[in-house]
Amino acid sequence: MTTHRILLVEDDPMIVSTLTELLVGEGYAVETASTQAGAIAAALTDPPTLALLDVTLEEGSGFAVCTAIKRERPQIPVIFLTASADELNTVAGIQMGADDYIAKPFRPRELLARVASVIRRAQPGPVQITLGPITIDTERARVERDGREINLSALEYRMLMLFATNAGRVVTRDMIRDALWDDAGAYIEENTLAVYIKRLRGKIEEDPTSPRLLVTVRGMGYRVAG
Repeated sequence: MTTHRILLVEDDPMIVSTLTELLVGEGYAVETASTQAGAIAAALTDPPTLALLDVTLEEGSGFAVCTAIKRERPQIPVIFLTASADELNTVAGIQMGADDYIAKPFRPRELLARVASVIRRAQPGPVQITLGPITIDTERARVERDGREINLSALEYRMLMLFATNAGRVVTRDMIRDALWDDAGAYIEENTLAVYIKRLRGKIEEDPTSPRLLVTVRGMGYRVAG
């Protein structure tokens, strides 16, 4: 499995240490830069999967780093770290091509969810994904089992895609909550999550009472045995 590389551009050593530990713990490789010149050189010499940029640097500007990256390597997604009340900088960053922004102080789970989401959107995914008898046509958002279409809600499709893009890996309950947050609009309780899983199994499993495709990993989450 490919390890995604994050270029972290930040000049506060405490934030660098905290974010590096958080990202590495999630399986990312992290390269750091504390200056505008160093960040641009790192991004253009060995392009990362994603650049996580602080807006304000002691030596230079995160905006200048973003401009250089988007001019030379527009395929590299950029997320800005901004002060919580700094609306002007947030708007400016988005206008110059940033893919997302995260306000400080950030919540670890939200930051990880945003990073994963931006990377997922930026990666050219396969047009068709096969999970045993299940086929997913990602261009048409069409799901079939043994050639027959399965009608999924938007939330069920989003959940299935989360499992499909993590086939063979354990998908934790927190990962599912993060992925579904936008659709559900609120925090998903444990009982509600169990209902979503049961509904999805009812549509994709041959025998939902004895699932073979979407398997429970006790105490951790779920894994697709694709």
